[in-house]
Amino acid sequence: MTQGHRPLAAAHVRVDVAGSSANLGPGFDAVGLALDVRDTVTVRCRAAADPQQPRTTVTVSGEGAGQVATDDRHLVARWVRGGLAGLGAGADAFDLELGCTNSVPHGRGLGSSAAAVVAGLLAAWTLVHGDARSADGLDRVAWLVDASAAAEGHGDNAAASVMGGAVLAWSAPGGYRAVPLEVDPDLPVVTCVPGEVLLTDVARALLPATVPHADAAFTGARAGLLVHALRGHRELLLPATEDRIHQQQRAGAMPGSAQLLTALRAERVAACVSGAGPSLLCLGAPVEHVAAVAERCAPGAWRVGRHDVGAQARADVLG
Repeated sequence: MTQGHRPLAAAHVRVDVAGSSANLGPGFDAVGLALDVRDTVTVRCRAAADPQQPRTTVTVSGEGAGQVATDDRHLVARWVRGGLAGLGAGADAFDLELGCTNSVPHGRGLGSSAAAVVAGLLAAWTLVHGDARSADGLDRVAWLVDASAAAEGHGDNAAASVMGGAVLAWSAPGGYRAVPLEVDPDLPVVTCVPGEVLLTDVARALLPATVPHADAAFTGARAGLLVHALRGHRELLLPATEDRIHQQQRAGAMPGSAQLLTALRAERVAACVSGAGPSLLCLGAPVEHVAAVAERCAPGAWRVGRHDVGAQARADVLG
């Protein structure tokens, strides 16, 4: 340990974090829903053999294997070090060994980057504070929401991965905040995941700097309705997932998704783009119905799956 850095409470930890769907139509950058698709990360931490050149090794299985970096450029590793620095333990004081088992698809709008950031930060918290829910005047959940949302630039996916369930996230002068939203525990949740990837930065670049007042008012009203509909008013899910400020504007970057979205909604399925896309999220509809529409639109092009609402991020001390 480098002089002046705080000691660690643990040297070996495991965390697992849910993927998520953001926006849910009108809740742009504000509403997120955790899904039962999770990434698991183990982190082993040792005093750096060379503090001038701390080492990071990452092994990856599942989604992203053979495609993502296996050193300090890996997103989870980056935020383990960032979290250690933010908590006073020092970013460069340790050699890190990470093992990542990924189930959240990458580049599909299902919150893989937010899950990675949350996993790194939660691992850092657990290394520094062990199983403690609060320390140094910080609440673990509040710290994770603020730090991960700040890294992402918005809190919908990140807060859902931290807290589980559905969340409403916002920014304030003191940082990012989130509160849970009530969700019908029996609500059918279905995702349609295509083979192609759409980078979030590309999708976000297509959004205009301003929107017409009428479109903002329309979408704001639908966002309020969404909160009500999620509680169990399934008859309202179709209008509650309407949006005018981001989905149509990005349709050109994912024409297959736009086509399927139109077809699903014509069948009165409450479908919306999941995050930045290209995956779609469907609420309140049987998976068989969604799959049948997807097969008619583009045979074999979509991986359609039924999901439960995801649980909060979890951490264990292994040694």
